[in-house]
Amino acid sequence: MAKILVIDDDLLICNTMSRIIRDMEHEVKCALTLEEGLKDADSGNFDIVFLDVRLPDGNGLEQLHALHTASSSPEVIVTTSFADNKGAETALKSNVWDYLKKPLSTESIVRAITCSLQYREEKNTSGTAPTIHREDIIGNSPPIKACLDLVARAAHCLANVLITGETGTGKELFARAIHQNSPRAHKNFVVIDCAALPKTLIESLLFGYERGAFTGAEKTTVGLIEMANGGTLFLDEIGEMPLPLQRTLLRVLQERRFLRIGRTQETKSDFRLISASSRNLDELVKLGEFRSDILFRLRSIAIHLPPLRDRTEDIKELVFHYMKTHCQPRGLPLKGFSLEFFEKVESYSWPGNIRELFSTLEATIANALYEPTIFPKHLPPNIRIQLALDALGPTAQHDRAYGKSEGSSKALPKWQDFRKAYIEEGESRYLKDLMSITHGNIPRAAQLSCLSQPRLYELLRKYSIST
Repeated sequence: MAKILVIDDDLLICNTMSRIIRDMEHEVKCALTLEEGLKDADSGNFDIVFLDVRLPDGNGLEQLHALHTASSSPEVIVTTSFADNKGAETALKSNVWDYLKKPLSTESIVRAITCSLQYREEKNTSGTAPTIHREDIIGNSPPIKACLDLVARAAHCLANVLITGETGTGKELFARAIHQNSPRAHKNFVVIDCAALPKTLIESLLFGYERGAFTGAEKTTVGLIEMANGGTLFLDEIGEMPLPLQRTLLRVLQERRFLRIGRTQETKSDFRLISASSRNLDELVKLGEFRSDILFRLRSIAIHLPPLRDRTEDIKELVFHYMKTHCQPRGLPLKGFSLEFFEKVESYSWPGNIRELFSTLEATIANALYEPTIFPKHLPPNIRIQLALDALGPTAQHDRAYGKSEGSSKALPKWQDFRKAYIEEGESRYLKDLMSITHGNIPRAAQLSCLSQPRLYELLRKYSIST
């Protein structure tokens, strides 16, 4: 007999579901508010939670994390009368069992309970999951644990893996973790940055060439795909791959064979494929910039890495990890942190994710080089300014654009002056974020912003932004 919790503010629905669940010989409890339901989930040993979305005291989808981390780790089934694509995506990415639209039929309720209980029983009796060597993957938040579970599954099969997520979330780290936990760990892990492939050398880099195949080919050279034979081929930022090369790649993925330049006999390469992209490949398919047949082959297993703002509980652990790995090799003493420092870094949005966090910590430690404790004052000025503006709210942003200060009775500026100041403020902030996200990499920054490199350099000089 299972224990089932129903969180729904509709008393009729609660009574109907209670009757169905009891007829299945399971124990049931109902909660009419989100607060009551969370308390019950935390104190009870429930196997399943039926969760309504729109409740009198909050949105059920915003509390999925709390339900998943309850002591019994129940399977969550979301129910709603107001189903929408965004809500379904949020729920399913949060690892709920199912997302059901009301009104619920008796059949759908019985099927959801039966299947989720079967899954739960098999999961609990299937033994302990293999230990994952995490390398530099830091954090124990539920989103990261869910990603590591997929890493464990991917490591012990040969299916193609697609890792998605914003820039700076650690896609290559996760790809390496899959390789290092797989039977291919003793072979090569070959990285191809699709965004940095020079157009004139793409084929020779990927496929290699025979001696004399073209002017300057003085010796036979093995390509990157052949280097990955027996190991793993990691295609980073695959969304940037040119369409003509995508057509060639499709056959390589299907046949695991290719032609070196200047050779008539095909070469085999038994590689395991992992791809990554910070762009939405489905959108690129709609725009005609990416082949759908390749996308289908890439994501046999899909791992979406959460942005840092969605896993703020990991920030403290990331900070300590960086402090240890940064200070000790340089012979620097470990520093302490004030509570206010963690309050600030946990409230910042981190558009550049972990990469931006580590870059910020490098500057912060330099600012506090001779001091034993790190305070918010040691953060770089651009972070402190943004935190202050965020704390003051939209009014401060508005006043800043108008050139007003506290207590000022200054009249409105001329439209042209206001427009120029507002545009310049936005451009400056954009460029600073761009340099932070790309770590000062001009080719990558130009690619992300769709600016030419000369124009990008011109704007950086205009706003005195260093690379």
